[in-house]
Amino acid sequence: MRNIFFKRFFNLLVIAALVLPIFSSISIRAHAEDTVSVKLLSVNDLHGKIDVTGTVNNVDYGRADYLTTYLKARKATNPDNTLIIHSGDMIGGSSPVSALLQDEPTVEIMHAIGFDVGTVGNHEFDEGTQELLRMIHGGDHPNGTKGYKGMNFPVVAANVEYKDTGKLVFDPYAIKEVAGVKIGFIGVATVETPNMVMATGIQDIRFTDEAAAVNKYTEELKAQGIKAIVVLAHVPGDQSGETATGQIAKLAKSVDDEVDVIIAAHNHVKLNAIVDNKLVVQAWEYGKAFADIDLKIDPVTGDIVEKHAEIVDVIQKDVTPDPEISAILAKYHKMVGPILNEVVGVASVPMDGGYPIKGIIGDNALGNLIADGMNYEMKSDFALMNGGGIRDILGKGEITWENLFNIQPFNNTLISVTIPGSALEPILNAQISSYGPDVSIGGFSYTWNSRTNKVVNIYLPDGTPIDKNKTYSLTVNNYMYEHATDKYKIRQYGKDPSRT
Repeated sequence: MRNIFFKRFFNLLVIAALVLPIFSSISIRAHAEDTVSVKLLSVNDLHGKIDVTGTVNNVDYGRADYLTTYLKARKATNPDNTLIIHSGDMIGGSSPVSALLQDEPTVEIMHAIGFDVGTVGNHEFDEGTQELLRMIHGGDHPNGTKGYKGMNFPVVAANVEYKDTGKLVFDPYAIKEVAGVKIGFIGVATVETPNMVMATGIQDIRFTDEAAAVNKYTEELKAQGIKAIVVLAHVPGDQSGETATGQIAKLAKSVDDEVDVIIAAHNHVKLNAIVDNKLVVQAWEYGKAFADIDLKIDPVTGDIVEKHAEIVDVIQKDVTPDPEISAILAKYHKMVGPILNEVVGVASVPMDGGYPIKGIIGDNALGNLIADGMNYEMKSDFALMNGGGIRDILGKGEITWENLFNIQPFNNTLISVTIPGSALEPILNAQISSYGPDVSIGGFSYTWNSRTNKVVNIYLPDGTPIDKNKTYSLTVNNYMYEHATDKYKIRQYGKDPSRT
């Protein structure tokens, strides 16, 4: 009897040894074969540069019709399971072909490309909350196109709320289903937005902590059984080896581990990194690049089990621009073309602009030219022009109206105030940071100590020191004057404002 028992037991062991590996191999193989492949194509910081070619080291990048060709080619590799997304600043600071029509041409191109979801950056708020809501939901604007219907894809932001009610201005997230698996997209805008747009336009809203907002709505998504979560974050960061640094790295470390991918933005860099097991990407600027993100999702658990990305440059050479987008560009160029092509001057030398730099000579020709022009227009003694408001260079040769608009695309107006001579020093000190000076100047010169970030001396054009007891007129743009935190100290020290 005992021998029969052991014989049967031995036979069972043999069967188990033969069968269990088969089931095991089937299980493993099925898991590998049954994952869902999803592609995300992301763009950030387009800034309405739909018709602009960026030339770097003699290579031409960008323009919306070339970007579309690239996106369509990448989508064709996984046509049914691809989503096109963005992380903000798609409008604002735009080229005139878009800006002169309230950025509605950019929205039309985004529709033609087929964007599925996006968030807001600081520049979406350039013209205030109500205009942004019109851009999203539709409605006519005196400078826009008749019958504008708004954006046909969700715009999400989990940390932008009304001050009076605490209710969110936008939906916090969108859920997209791809091949039976659900992906949650949570949006956040940098909390620094109020410091970068016209304060008068966003007095009704506030921006709350990005990580807290992501975590709150991650919990909501998890409660719905959604474990594949992507954050669209208009938050900056930088590459550091295989990882990232800056605010985006802090965000990645602070949010729920169920977040798998974070699309960064704002500081216009290329970023492809892993932080706290989260894939973090950013794709340059102005449509000159995009991120191609490949995900593998377990259809049983809903988890992202594999993720990697490539930052793809949009190089124009040997690429055919998309004819549908080219036709849209041609349509709007025809509408605004006469003013764009008007020649308004000639530059005998090229001029660089932007922020001043640290060094013996820190200013730049274009910034100084703009500040001198502000002085001339307002008949003031001094002028300050913020570096962030200068968005292009001035090339040698004929200067068109379009050239000038691209240099200063924000439709700012000028404000002149009176200040005591003693106030100019603290005003200048307030705009010097660890990066160096912010503003270009007109009507005076100054020296500063790069170790202390403090002004040393201020001189009038004839070389004599400024008279601290005298009253002077100072011109700035309305962004600097209306800055939410009065970063530039113009309201603190300036009196009797007069406007253009």
